Amino acid sequence: MKLRVLHTTTYHYQGNVDLAQHMVHLSPIDTATQKVLAHALRIRPEPVGHSEILDAFGNRRCFFSLQSPHETLTVEADSEIETREPRPLPSGPQAQAWQALGWEAVREHFRYRAKAPFNPASEFLFASPHVPRDDAFSAFARPAFVAGRPMLEATRALMERIHTELSYETASTGVNTPALTALAQGKGVCQDFAHIMIGCLRSLGLPARYVSGYLLTQPPPGKPRLIGADASHAWVAVYVPEPAPSVPGQGAWFHFDPTNNRAGEDSPGEDYVQLATGRDFSDVSPMRGVIQGGANHTLEVAVTVAPPQELRALQAAP
Repeated sequence: MKLRVLHTTTYHYQGNVDLAQHMVHLSPIDTATQKVLAHALRIRPEPVGHSEILDAFGNRRCFFSLQSPHETLTVEADSEIETREPRPLPSGPQAQAWQALGWEAVREHFRYRAKAPFNPASEFLFASPHVPRDDAFSAFARPAFVAGRPMLEATRALMERIHTELSYETASTGVNTPALTALAQGKGVCQDFAHIMIGCLRSLGLPARYVSGYLLTQPPPGKPRLIGADASHAWVAVYVPEPAPSVPGQGAWFHFDPTNNRAGEDSPGEDYVQLATGRDFSDVSPMRGVIQGGANHTLEVAVTVAPPQELRALQAAP
């Protein structure tokens, strides 16, 4: 499947901003289930400095600076990606080893032992700015993680519980709403559901990371697709070590989307586009920065995810 993602962020400032430095995570990466065919980052006004690096998690991170007065800043990320259907969660006779791997065995695999080989997934075991360690998370997770239950089966059960028992309500939370608050009120958006699921897994000693990206959505029946009507998305990846590894530390990241109750290896589905991964939202926020001037501002974000030919037709329409 080919998808084009147009993500436009516009800041309108009250008064001039004299100097600004910004960091963005808006560039998708190649993964086992997606290939980046084209990507462009258009910034207005034109920055005086612009650079891109891979961060500690392997994400493409862009820095830019503005040194002339401006009242409006627009950043447009235009990406074309080819995706493929991920492998489903292991099942059947060919996957008996995966299915039999209990969640307690995964927890013990990551328990500290002197001189144990380092596993990079270990850094996703600990508390992070948006995901503290708290007994409320482990209490919510326990009905899914009963003794002896296979790791992937228990994780799916947790995903299904979040999907079923929490309500998705737009504007019920903000970017900085604590995950514990969203859990207590029983509602939130995809960012909250991802943080809650990560908190539950880490509270049991299981490594989990935050994934930012996009999801192809369909307009209501009889309605046309609208440019800018989509949104960013977030889900969770859980690391499971190989049941009988030939290489120490070998394993796989399985992706779970509690908002839509979908899961798969390397991605929840062919209609997903991955942007970045981190400990939580704070590591992969689409755009952040520091400014001098511009006392207040309003923010506009418009996201469109569509097949390339459909988006071109929409842009060409009068």
